[in-house]
Amino acid sequence: MASIFSKIIAGDIPCFKIAESDHYFAFLDIRPLAKGHTLVVPKKEVDDLFDVDDETLAGMLPFAKKVAHALKKSIVCKRVGMMVIGTEVPHAHLHLIPFQTEAQISVTRPPISLTKTEMEAIAKKVSKAFGN
Repeated sequence: MASIFSKIIAGDIPCFKIAESDHYFAFLDIRPLAKGHTLVVPKKEVDDLFDVDDETLAGMLPFAKKVAHALKKSIVCKRVGMMVIGTEVPHAHLHLIPFQTEAQISVTRPPISLTKTEMEAIAKKVSKAFGN
């Protein structure tokens, strides 16, 4: 059965898309820890990041780097943090989280609340900075 991320990539479930390439997809997390919190996923569905084939894994970081640069151009932040977490969805993914303080990227804090309009505006701004 396809994961929710595979359904998002296929366009079966809507998302706030940031960027896409032949092998990767980036979209805003709907339960963000900070404004601009983005998920980067390989289009190939594999549960654990460290089970992803070497070629796909090697290409994922340069794609995530380009997304992170777009986030830095679009969101006021000190840095963009990256985490490999998330056991809720059986599809390998990276979390890119713009932050001012490290407390903003703590997985134990509750997500922030953003409206659909705010999410759309963030996605549009970051996507434009990415070059889509």
